[in-house]
Amino acid sequence: MTNPKLVLIDGNSLAYRAFFALPLLTNEQGIHTNATYGFTMMLQKIVEEEQPTHMLIAWDAGKTTFRHATFSEYKGGRQKTPPELSEQFAYIRKLVDAYQIPQYELDQYEADDIIGTLSRIAEEKNIETIVISGDKDLTQLASDKTTVQITKKGITDLESYTPSYIQEKYGLTPIQIIDMKGLMGDTSDNIPGVPGVGEKTAIKLLSAYETVEGVYAHIDEMKASKMKEKLVANEELAYISKQLATIERAAPIEVTLDTLHYPGPDMEAVHEIWHQLQFKTLLEKSAFQTEAKELKDIDFEVISSWEDSHFEDDMTFHIELYDEHYHTTEVLAVVLATDSKHYVMKGDAAFSQPLFKAWLEDDSKQKRCYDVKAFQAVSKRFGCELKGASFDLVLAAYISDPSISSSQDLASLAKHFGYTEVDEEEAVYGKGAKKKAPEDEALFHHALRKATAVWELKEPVEAKLKETKQYDLYHELELPLASVLGEMESFGIKVDRETLEKMGVELKGRLTEIEQRIHAMAGESFNINSPKQLGVILFEKIGLTPIKKTKTGYSTAADVLEKLQGEHEIISEILLYRQLGKLQSTYIEGLLKEIHDDGKVHTRYQQALTSTGRLSSINPNLQNIPIRIEEGRKIRQAFVPSEKEWVVFAADYSQIELRVMAHMSQDEKLVRAFQEDRDIHTQTAMDVFGVAADEVDGNMRRAAKAVNFGIIYGISDYGLSQSLNITRKEAALFIDNYLTSFPGVKHFMDDAITSAKRDGFVTTIMNRRRYLPDITSSNFNLRGFAERTAMNTPIQGSAADIIKKAMIDMDRELESRGLKTKMLLQVHDELIFEVPVDELEEIQKLVPEVMENAVELSVPLKVDFAFGTTWYETK
Repeated sequence: MTNPKLVLIDGNSLAYRAFFALPLLTNEQGIHTNATYGFTMMLQKIVEEEQPTHMLIAWDAGKTTFRHATFSEYKGGRQKTPPELSEQFAYIRKLVDAYQIPQYELDQYEADDIIGTLSRIAEEKNIETIVISGDKDLTQLASDKTTVQITKKGITDLESYTPSYIQEKYGLTPIQIIDMKGLMGDTSDNIPGVPGVGEKTAIKLLSAYETVEGVYAHIDEMKASKMKEKLVANEELAYISKQLATIERAAPIEVTLDTLHYPGPDMEAVHEIWHQLQFKTLLEKSAFQTEAKELKDIDFEVISSWEDSHFEDDMTFHIELYDEHYHTTEVLAVVLATDSKHYVMKGDAAFSQPLFKAWLEDDSKQKRCYDVKAFQAVSKRFGCELKGASFDLVLAAYISDPSISSSQDLASLAKHFGYTEVDEEEAVYGKGAKKKAPEDEALFHHALRKATAVWELKEPVEAKLKETKQYDLYHELELPLASVLGEMESFGIKVDRETLEKMGVELKGRLTEIEQRIHAMAGESFNINSPKQLGVILFEKIGLTPIKKTKTGYSTAADVLEKLQGEHEIISEILLYRQLGKLQSTYIEGLLKEIHDDGKVHTRYQQALTSTGRLSSINPNLQNIPIRIEEGRKIRQAFVPSEKEWVVFAADYSQIELRVMAHMSQDEKLVRAFQEDRDIHTQTAMDVFGVAADEVDGNMRRAAKAVNFGIIYGISDYGLSQSLNITRKEAALFIDNYLTSFPGVKHFMDDAITSAKRDGFVTTIMNRRRYLPDITSSNFNLRGFAERTAMNTPIQGSAADIIKKAMIDMDRELESRGLKTKMLLQVHDELIFEVPVDELEEIQKLVPEVMENAVELSVPLKVDFAFGTTWYETK
């Protein structure tokens, strides 16, 4: 029988540690995830390394504790928890539940007191205990049975405090840690201590007199000094501070060791949360395997050639692909199915047969599909067109509930609608290095079950969309757009390999020059890409002030270096070196790998991913090519027309989200500013700062711009303070002044929250819904995030709707006019075309006209355009 082992975790402390150790991260739904991710990494490490038999995560119950009766200012100096962290506590608790770790909090007591009480009980029962926290106060609990592990660097490096280690480190016993805190205080908890007494002095006094009481029992023996004066004057504070620092080890807890048995994680539940929060790296590393279910058999016919009798006017059309990279992956089978017919043809042979091609390209024959865009792109690879697509399960599921991620496989999507007769992909194919296509019989059954699921789900899913008044959004916007995007992806955009390679050589030269300058400033050669070596140079040799540490030494993360700018010229050189290095590896070398045999890149648009409705792109991501530095912008020089004597034409909406906000809020100042075509950021600066137009300087306009766009994205005072490098108080004042200056915006935001609480969702101008189940949650953090989402989703989502509508209108106009111009890319609020010179004059009128009239708002939509021989020349 395994000896019992208890692990007690200070939940609040580890959550804070994770939040501040990692940069702010959000998933596609806009949920901040850095603290949850860091907390997960800690739990994984703890569970794997400690192998506990019993476990508990203790939480602080509230702001007020029994200690406030002793000292009302206890913890009074702490800043308000950033909302970006607050919203994550609910997800952390869900994650802990999935790990099946008991959680507990006790009114009027802190997590420390729960941990202190349980560790005492465990010691009395001779049970080994591990306490894990970021707070050194808990080191007072160390004993021969209890080890206290304190987060040291980063998020997973821990320092173990035992009685012997504490003796070696401080020359004290664990219990004397309380006396040390009594004398020196603790600024993080606002424990005053004796003013002027630091750690060294406190340790010296305790080495001589053992306790606070001992110090004052011998106070008369001390030589006259300023220190003695301070001790005498602050005797009461010393005793109060010791009392505040003492962990209560007899708290009236209602949990017992028997209730803390740890069975191990429920990995299926854990993975569900990882999927929701998009922890892709953790999912890929996980050893969890899905097992195939027992499913009903389907009668099907494997055919080698198509006959007229095989085809119906309404069928499921399914292509079984080896992986998600549908522009390049192998076609394993093609399936056609109805409720009574099921046909399979192995491989891609179907596309070469005239009867099949005629049916596929007949617009009057309805095709139910899992993913129209993917199947259209695959069809075009084999010289066929997919027409008559009448259903797209991915899009229908996404519109029904945008929290359903398109990264889920068909089985997972179907399960949302109560259909379970499909195996998950991993159960059939395996994953990672073990992934392989199954034998034909198993493969055909799997493909047919997918096709049958699509057939069965069309009517109920569409009925749900009609019930929620989203059928038009699906049928008139997203479904036609899937075909437009499929065409764009298949056509691709030409990339001049030679230009890219030349840029790569030039960048390598630049990097070498910068590296030499950095080494000269440092006075020695070192590996700039090594955070450890760089940290030693910056913080030991040069002597800059360290801001935070990691498990390998000093932090040299971007946010740290940005705060150090101006302290030494080497910092700006290092930041430039990193920027150019990323350009070289991610965008030069990365793009070169993505060029297909036709000399083009064929990105994949993710149409059913973001909760706001925005498109994103992958393989390659053409929406994230950095354009803030000239070297990044120059990468666009490699993007050229596919025909000689053609040009690249770019048109983008000017400040579309701010215009949508003006329309939706009907704020008089905003509406009038756009109607009169004024500079909105200067106007905002005038109103927020109370100055005339000629008094608005660059910093004011920059701050106004940050607030304008920040409001749209639900920015907090913490978020704005980080982006403008100002205090949270100043940031809060900016936001308050903005909302006072634009009362219509404040009214719109309040109304958005009210309607979300009433309906459970918010909508865009085209009735795209985003459900907010936490809008009425009793959990303040969950409710706060839902409220911010209610305010910003209608604006962001409406902007996404508008450009999607413009793309469909543009595609129809180009086709109806018989123009050769091709729409190539969508990048946020911008559309990129390649245009023959003889159509350029018409396109300059047509594109802005179509985009500006995609919808009618109470403020004008404005489109700017430019053209040139490369994408670079359009800016």
